Parts: sequence; structure tokens; C-alpha cells
Amino acid sequence: MPSKPNRGPRAAPEAAAPRPRWWREPLLHFVVLGGLLFAVDHAIVGRAEDPRTIVLTQDADTEVQELFKASRGRPPNPEELAALRRAWLDNEVLYREGMAMQVDRGDDAIRQRVIFKALSVLETDNKLPPYDDASLRDWFEKHRAKYDEPARFDFREAVLSGDMTEAAARALADRLNTGVPGEIGAGLRVFKGRPHANLVQSYGEPFAKAVEGAPPGRWQALSGKDGWRVIQLEAVSAARPADFAVLRGVVLQDWTDQVMAEQRTAAVRALAEKYTIRIEAEAAR
Repeated sequence: MPSKPNRGPRAAPEAAAPRPRWWREPLLHFVVLGGLLFAVDHAIVGRAEDPRTIVLTQDADTEVQELFKASRGRPPNPEELAALRRAWLDNEVLYREGMAMQVDRGDDAIRQRVIFKALSVLETDNKLPPYDDASLRDWFEKHRAKYDEPARFDFREAVLSGDMTEAAARALADRLNTGVPGEIGAGLRVFKGRPHANLVQSYGEPFAKAVEGAPPGRWQALSGKDGWRVIQLEAVSAARPADFAVLRGVVLQDWTDQVMAEQRTAAVRALAEKYTIRIEAEAAR
């Protein structure tokens, strides 16, 4: 399924990828969330007597969130939680439809394989709509941010041992700018080719804007989302717009993936209309 999981910030020459969009993909089965959701054993899922009712129980919902936290190192935000629940429900619909179609025969009713088989049956009716260069180019322009090369920033960070207060950060920046001889008492981290999205993810939007507007070569004390930092902007690589002619093959594949994913999602959601769906965690609010 379409989704590609990002890296946290680190002091290395390699530029970190922009924040992933996995939770905005049309159908989240089997890739980023696949292993996570299948880890929630089917036995803990609460079921009503009515086979047309699907209940995501409080226990199962909590377990999904804990598995996400263990995988990502943080709890899901509201958008991610909604995507987790939606993916779980989509998988449950596919599982039940697969069992109804008896695609589990010869497979020992393994949940993951049943879901894959049910989805494969649905996909037989999906057809790629006609397209031409004009429609592909229009799609490319609407998703240009995905293909354009963003501006990138090289900077250095002076690091004091222990927590850095605002006063300590400003004093260190002053010492570095005035070139006062003697021991500075700070380590140095070097960052290369960091785009805006990475700066925002790592340090916050105000910090990113301050770095981008900083005069090269001058040390500054800046407040990030996790404390004060002393940085020196070294160089900026200008943004470069993508060329459709060069990327046409990539654009065609991306467009195909999205269209087919949307068709799969629509087919699953149509099946879900046969069921009554309840999420206990939402009802408890």
C-alpha cells in the first residue's frame, strides 16, 4: 500500500527527509501501520453478538496507541489517532468480508492473509482511468511541493554541557562573535543541507524562520521548542523547481499509486456501510 515511512534530527551530513505524510494516505493498510495493527491480537477485539457490528474496544484502542508510541517514541496526535482507528476499522471490514468469501480456505484463517486476499478480490474491479500528459502535468502542479527541491541550510551549533539557559546561550554567542581568546567550553555540531521542514520538525517554526533569516557567519542565540541553542548559519542552497519532463515517469507512478489507493479505499468504505461501527474510546468522552 502507498506510504513510506522519517528520520529524527541528527548531526550528520545527510539531510533529513521532510515529515512523512503516512497518515494522509487514502488507505493505510499493510505498510507503515500493517505490522503495528496486526500486532494487536484479534482476540482482544470486542465483538457484539450482531455480526454486522464492529466495535473497537477501549482495550484494543489503548493497545494500538501504546504500540504506536513504542514504535514512534511518542503518543499519536489527534490526526494520527484518527488514521490509526480508520486503518484498524478498514482492516476489520476486509477481514470479515474475506471470511465471508471463504478466502481463508487452506490458509488456517491467518488474519493478515485473509485481509490481503479480501483486498485482492476487491482490486480486480479497479481500473486506471485514462490519462494524458496534460492531466499528468495538472496533477504534478497540484503536488509540486512533493517534487520541488527546497532551499537547504548548512549551520553549526555550539553546545554547552548541561541545560542551556537564555543567559548562557547569549553569553556564548557573544564570546564566539567577539573571538575572545581562551577556552570556550562548548562542543560543536555540524548540520548540512537541512530543509525548512526538517528545521520545523526538529526545532519548531519560529526557530526555522530565525535560521533562514540569519546573517551567514554570525553566531546567534535562538529559542527552539526544546530549549535555547547557539547557531551559526554557514551557507544556503537555493530552492530549485522540479522539471515535469524529467520526472514524468516518477509522476506517472505516483499518480497511479494514488488513484488505485483511492479506489481501494472507496471499495472498502462501501463495504463498511453494511456494518454498524462503534469506537468505545470516543463514546466515553
